[in-house]
Amino acid sequence: MVAHPWIIPLIPAASFLTILFFGTRMPRRGAELGVAAMASGLVLSTWLAIEWITGSRVTHETRHPWFDVGSIHVAAGTLTDGLTAVMLVLVSIISLLVQIYSSSYMRDDRRYTHYFAVLTLFTAAMQWFVMSANVLQMIFGWEVMSLCSFLLIGHWWEEKRNVHAAMKAFLTTRASDIGLFVGVIVLFFAAGDTFRIIAINDAALAGGIEHGLLIAAASALLLAVIGKSAQFPLHTWLPDAMAGPTPMSALIHAATMVVAGVFLIARLFPVFAEAFSIGSLADTFHGLNPVALIGAITIIVASLLAFVQTDIKKLLSYSTVSQLGFMVMALGVGAWVAAIFHLFTHAFAKALLFLNAGNVSHAVYGFDLERDMGGLRKPMPITHATFVVGGASLVGIGPLAGFWSKEQIVAQAGANGYTAFAVVALVGTFLTAAYMFRCYALMFLGEHRGSAHPHEAPRTLTVPCVILAIMTAGAGFLHAPALGIDAFGSWVKPDYLQEAATDVRAALPLVIELLLVALGLGIGVVAHSRGVGPRGLATRFTSARAVYHLLHNRLYLDWLYDKIFVHGIRRGLAWLVHWVDHNVIDNFVDRLGRATVAVGVALDRHFDGRLVDGTVSELARGTNGAGRALSSVQNGRVQRYLTIAVAGVAIVTAVIAAGGLH
Repeated sequence: MVAHPWIIPLIPAASFLTILFFGTRMPRRGAELGVAAMASGLVLSTWLAIEWITGSRVTHETRHPWFDVGSIHVAAGTLTDGLTAVMLVLVSIISLLVQIYSSSYMRDDRRYTHYFAVLTLFTAAMQWFVMSANVLQMIFGWEVMSLCSFLLIGHWWEEKRNVHAAMKAFLTTRASDIGLFVGVIVLFFAAGDTFRIIAINDAALAGGIEHGLLIAAASALLLAVIGKSAQFPLHTWLPDAMAGPTPMSALIHAATMVVAGVFLIARLFPVFAEAFSIGSLADTFHGLNPVALIGAITIIVASLLAFVQTDIKKLLSYSTVSQLGFMVMALGVGAWVAAIFHLFTHAFAKALLFLNAGNVSHAVYGFDLERDMGGLRKPMPITHATFVVGGASLVGIGPLAGFWSKEQIVAQAGANGYTAFAVVALVGTFLTAAYMFRCYALMFLGEHRGSAHPHEAPRTLTVPCVILAIMTAGAGFLHAPALGIDAFGSWVKPDYLQEAATDVRAALPLVIELLLVALGLGIGVVAHSRGVGPRGLATRFTSARAVYHLLHNRLYLDWLYDKIFVHGIRRGLAWLVHWVDHNVIDNFVDRLGRATVAVGVALDRHFDGRLVDGTVSELARGTNGAGRALSSVQNGRVQRYLTIAVAGVAIVTAVIAAGGLH
């Protein structure tokens, strides 16, 4: 399978077409084919991963002629390494469980078949993206994912807010994609007219790309990452994207779409490392770079915004934005393996939490933490238990998976000299513990505040959650340097990082992380026991009121984008259209009208008056004269008529006879 990974995305791509055209005729309206495609993909991905782990672990690239432009030959192909293997397995597992969950959750949906078709294509696009051998192929997968997210976010397009959310996500990511296109173009020419990922990385490492061009390319690609992976300040689209079906949210947040930006940095890491002097790969070392800075700001901003959310899906969405910030920051401080491992562990936890949110909404018919929930621990024991596992992992409670990945981010940031960013990671961990306990308490503790009668979700919904909970609990032991385990690092670490330390063992970050988690949870417990939430603090303390309103209005970024950019562009376009209409179109029409009138007058005077009228008049006079001449012949005398007839016959006979003689 290492040599033929293209089969893996081919199966769901073919399934997409089959479901789209024939799904409504199938017994389960296409869901069975989607689940079968995901199961097949998981089997093949696992096969490929086992081959990689047990084999020589040599990067394998296939190349096939694609198209030619003059002397430039572009080849398509696949790139198989440890990163590809891990991502394929991860995407396949999450996609399979989401499809199984969706088959029950979306059972009565009016566009059930369409949903499964797009969901299957979504997975195919991500699988294609992670195995692409050149950046052009990556763009194809990148854009197909954007299309699928647009269709899924706007799945219930009858509601205006869903359409708005879909358009917002699509246009925000499209705007940032300008950076992707610019970055790819710059790299193509700077690296010697090639789109090959391996060739570009080798050129960056060998100094074959002029540093100014490298900075330009990396900066442009970072813009694409900021939009795709919802980093500050382009993170605003992701919380609104929760308008789509809940299982789709699990897939977007865990294994597709938003992690594509993180994967892009990881795949082209030498470009970013050499451009921004990141970690051990750089010739010169600096403690600050835009990748780490964007990630750090996103961690803090998104964590604070999560505190004031009352919709569980939006709270989890801001949590995703924050955790993506951890991944981006980790890559920015040279903690490559820790970043990918956090992507890996976060995927299981976040998919689990979103599916749990689906279970809860199934029971209480809503997503509002304050109005619809509360007291769900006893009526929903399985959902409660699995949510605790997912939430604890996200917070960083050991020995769950999230604990080990966050610990390595902190440890490697400190070891690489990025102490400030290690502190940011610890503060982010503290904030995560606090807002996640608030979420847990509002959902499961106290009395039920809604009007529904809560009940546990059916097995078709809880079984995927249990499987994800098991993975969330155990995945961390694939990379736990404190216990002497570094299997994950040895699997995914690329060749150019073989000499870099990826399993830093430091007791202090581990202890500090646990203490901050305990502190965050403790503050959450005290606040809940006293009935003090963000709104309560704003009511009691004047100083907290301004902060609350700032966070409640999402830092006014939506207002800024809407009023300044959207309305500004709209007003600018309106003025431009009005000016063109008044000064160009109206002027042209007026001139054309005057010219038409002038031509009409000239035609009337010279053509119609003289030529046409003269011709008609002369014709009339000729006809009148002919009529008078003929009138003398038709005088009513029969003898004259008979004479004329005989004379005519004689003339005709003479003409015929003359013709016959010749």
